[in-house]
Amino acid sequence: MQRDVSSLNTYNYGDALYWDTRYVQDALSFDWYQRYSSLRPFVRSFVPTSSRILMVGCGNSLMSEDMVNDEYEEIMNVDISSVAIEMMQTKYASIPQLKYMQMDVRDMSYFADESFDSVIDKGTLDSLMCGNDAPLSAPRMLGEVSRLIKPGGTYFLITYGDPKVRMPHLTHSAYNWKISLYIIPRPGFKKPGSCSSSEKPCLEAIPVTREGMLPYDYVLEDPDSHFIYICKKIDEEEALVPSYPLMEDVL
Repeated sequence: MQRDVSSLNTYNYGDALYWDTRYVQDALSFDWYQRYSSLRPFVRSFVPTSSRILMVGCGNSLMSEDMVNDEYEEIMNVDISSVAIEMMQTKYASIPQLKYMQMDVRDMSYFADESFDSVIDKGTLDSLMCGNDAPLSAPRMLGEVSRLIKPGGTYFLITYGDPKVRMPHLTHSAYNWKISLYIIPRPGFKKPGSCSSSEKPCLEAIPVTREGMLPYDYVLEDPDSHFIYICKKIDEEEALVPSYPLMEDVL
């Protein structure tokens, strides 16, 4: 089931020039992977509306707007593209709950340690892992994300990367993350032989090991599913407990 297409493209998705050019050519709002309506059950379960939220790699997504309409009170949005940020600053100038700032997620030193209750990432880690210097870029970003989250806060990662290619990056001991995994089909996915879309996403976590092994009998109905990793930052005492569920039917 291992999927990672990082070696298949030649674009440098970690470069500001690539994204500036893309947003100049196509200024229409675009949401990677999933819209907020599909992610809402997970967001509402793990991110209180009073949270101070950091949306990394916001682009021109509607997700932050949708969250404010759903009573979220404070979302700081950052992106490496100055074109995208200027566009969004203009668009949402009258909405005080939304702030936008041009920033490279590999260096967010502008923000103090433990500045946010939650960091939401919809495709940004993926873009770095598809770009140049991926072995350096991914840990730099994840280190910054861990630094910025308050104890008890969460890193909410939506990605195409299955556990075998993402868990090794997320389970670094320095992050102190307790990880829960959820899997949802791509928008509009229909089960074979069915005339309707897949059922509503299940809020029951799927057991996974540190190495990314799923239960032997787990069936991935949609081969292009999206993976949601809820990474809760724990204190040093809690860190002594394994940060992933180890269960007999997984091993």
